Amino acid sequence: MTNSPSRGASRLALGLALAVGLAAAAPVRAQQPPDADPARSALVESVLAEEHSSYFVAPGDVLHLAVWKEPDLTGDVFVRLDGRITVPLVGDLMAEGKTTEQLAIEIRTRLRAFLEMPIVTLTVAQAVSARFYVIGEVALSGALPLTGRITVLQGLALAGGFKEFAKKDRILIIREKAGERKAIPFNFKELELGLNLDQNITLESGDSIIVP
Repeated sequence: MTNSPSRGASRLALGLALAVGLAAAAPVRAQQPPDADPARSALVESVLAEEHSSYFVAPGDVLHLAVWKEPDLTGDVFVRLDGRITVPLVGDLMAEGKTTEQLAIEIRTRLRAFLEMPIVTLTVAQAVSARFYVIGEVALSGALPLTGRITVLQGLALAGGFKEFAKKDRILIIREKAGERKAIPFNFKELELGLNLDQNITLESGDSIIVP
């Protein structure tokens, strides 16, 4: 049987209505700006994912200590200027320079003198002091949070990469430790060729990356 023109028009209208309805119901995705760098975004996400597992404690930080079924031992602890924290029952512990995991294991071990099976969790409530700095011919100069294990290469990526005339083979990392300063060379051009990979060291709080 041949369809009538009115019936065909009705079906076409119904099809268009369904298409419009489906388009309206579909989730709207924000368009990525044309100059966005997916590789850099992925790097930032991977670095931030390690925040609590490999964060090195420094003076000024606030840590949250949780001991299961022990509310009197649970709460925030402040890392003093001498790098120590005070834990109930345990007393003073050196926290500076240790990861949260290392410190949690030490607290757990010492609490065994008072509790049969202490379950200890230690997280970073406020990372106040941990910073590194990138200065010179990079897109974003300034201070950046040291939120985990970050290498020189990752630090440069977080700073937006190099400007056009950056001297990539003459980068320096300035590090101050125990009152002494040292300059650590970093040659990005060698790294691009897969050479001298050991120079891509892990940054420490207070490090300055200088890109001439």
